[in-house]
Amino acid sequence: MSDFSTHLAVGETAEFTKTITAAEIATFSEISGDRDPIHTDEEYAKTTAFGRVIAHGALVMGLLSTTASMIAKRSMERGAQGRPVSAGYDRIRFTYPVFAGDTLTATYTIESIDEKTHRSRAKGEIKNADGITCVVVTHIFAWV
Repeated sequence: MSDFSTHLAVGETAEFTKTITAAEIATFSEISGDRDPIHTDEEYAKTTAFGRVIAHGALVMGLLSTTASMIAKRSMERGAQGRPVSAGYDRIRFTYPVFAGDTLTATYTIESIDEKTHRSRAKGEIKNADGITCVVVTHIFAWV
């Protein structure tokens, strides 16, 4: 396999911003089958510490898929011959709730490149418009 590390740099970042809607939370409930009332029932959610419906953590974390794809595309456009596939997410932490109407920015930063194992590791972070971190995670790409 070609040296993918010449087409990818430690410290390289990608960002994606999106506003989460109530319709997307409802659709994700249907797609995933996760119909927990904290995600689907406003009256129930009012009785919780959150006070209203919250977005699913997996829905929010999905924004990092976009940023990872941006990094992968950029690397391939630079000539990388290996194709990146997700090898997984480690140390996922949901640190602050996300509500319908929240605008989030996902940032993906390459932290390490291992030419021997053909893997890259990145820090993923999602913040709301107030700058509060909602999700942190480590993502691993396997370059095949």
